[in-house]
Amino acid sequence: MMERIAIYPGSFDPVTSGHLEIIRRSSKLFDKIIVVVMTNYRKTGSYAFSIEERENLIRKCIGDLPNVSVDSYMGLLADYARKTGATAIVKGLRAVSDFEDEFQQALINKKLNPEVETVFLAASSEHMFLSSSVIKQVCQLDGDVSLFIPKEITEDVIEKLKR
Repeated sequence: MMERIAIYPGSFDPVTSGHLEIIRRSSKLFDKIIVVVMTNYRKTGSYAFSIEERENLIRKCIGDLPNVSVDSYMGLLADYARKTGATAIVKGLRAVSDFEDEFQQALINKKLNPEVETVFLAASSEHMFLSSSVIKQVCQLDGDVSLFIPKEITEDVIEKLKR
């Protein structure tokens, strides 16, 4: 039987508890998950963490998930899926407002790579409001971000964002 490989793309600047929830849930659905740190061209120049730092933060959070790996890519997601043999792209949805943009991306990826399907996972109500942007804002205003990010990276994130 063919290995079912999925990719979970995002900017992860930084990875949140919501992201980790989607990673954990998708790791039960597929044989292999590749978390792919990508550049969102609408956010260029506003990243708090380098690509390498984002990859390392994610790795610190997934040590107990043997079928999850981390990579980065600077091209089209459809091409990355083809290159890795992935047949699915996992996307987490927080609210209806996420759906329109994600749906458009799914249609484009399907056109560029007919072999790949996009799978949408709804965030739990506990994480629906979370975004990396909110984490950065709360931290910079001296709020407690430990409620919103994995405990494995709390100190790293606070130290970096307080600088």
